[in-house]
Amino acid sequence: MAARISYANNPQLTTIRRNYPGNKLFGNEFANGDTLYEPSFSTVFRWKVMTKNKQKAEKEADTWAPAVVPCADVFESKEDMLVWLGHACFLLRAGGRTLLFDPVLFSSLGLRHRHALPCRPEDIRNIDYLLLSHGHRDHLDERSIKLLVSQNPQMQALAPLRMTPLLRGMGRQLPVQEAGWWQQYDLGPDSPLEITYLPASHWHRRGLNDLNRVLWGSFMIRVADKLLYFAGDSSYAPHFEQIEEQFGPIDITLMPIGAYKPSFMMHLSHMDPHEAAKAANVLRAGHVVPMHYGTFDLSDEPASEPLRTLEEVAHGGMLRGELHAPAVGEVMRWQDWE
Repeated sequence: MAARISYANNPQLTTIRRNYPGNKLFGNEFANGDTLYEPSFSTVFRWKVMTKNKQKAEKEADTWAPAVVPCADVFESKEDMLVWLGHACFLLRAGGRTLLFDPVLFSSLGLRHRHALPCRPEDIRNIDYLLLSHGHRDHLDERSIKLLVSQNPQMQALAPLRMTPLLRGMGRQLPVQEAGWWQQYDLGPDSPLEITYLPASHWHRRGLNDLNRVLWGSFMIRVADKLLYFAGDSSYAPHFEQIEEQFGPIDITLMPIGAYKPSFMMHLSHMDPHEAAKAANVLRAGHVVPMHYGTFDLSDEPASEPLRTLEEVAHGGMLRGELHAPAVGEVMRWQDWE
């Protein structure tokens, strides 16, 4: 029996894409546009048990990790800035507001940090908005959320559809606003920011029985005359063209570049550096900041390969925008970028 098709959004929010019906559901599962993607345990078994990593020796010898500079003082600053805290976690200060993306501040089973944090988790205060792209454990960490809620009582979470029940177990008092794709969060009439939840090509699972029950996506932040795009986790797909059609050229894009080998396992979940560059070019990004590499060991490629490959792409003139590859904790003055 075919799954019942329905569409979901937050009826209290504005949908900016004309005639968009909402996120498509096959039964209780969200889809990538019209396509339902269901990763299987057999594919994981094929990867972990049946497949030999041809780069195993190279990967074991590659001890590279991103440089780390201390940044505890940035959480007290009022200046605009962008700071990479590792993997997909960024601090963004814009328009007098402080945003934190996808924080994973602690190591856990299967997710061991390969480099130190640039600050103590206890230093992360004065956060206005917690932006959560999706529910995978390398983007949504229960221990991190609990700590952040306890030391940021003013913080609000901007999340995808159906994430609230998941977050209630991490911070019962955390205000959560959910959005579907192409929906703008309600930040109040006087907000200097406009934040829109946008598509990504990915999937959701945290347990055995929750496949695709929580939406995934990306974020666009408009502040003054600047557009900053956080791509979340995504494979390469037509949504990048749709986003460019809706918004025009993007000033700054935070783009994932790692966890892409073996391709049969990863190509519907993540982009390799060439695909990430193509996506940034389609978005007509003026500046590209890579993420989702160097922090956790999630795949078969050597640790240094994603950034090294992207730098080769950029040096070869195949990346339209300017590449910024910061140290973890390095302060980037994004507002000065032309």
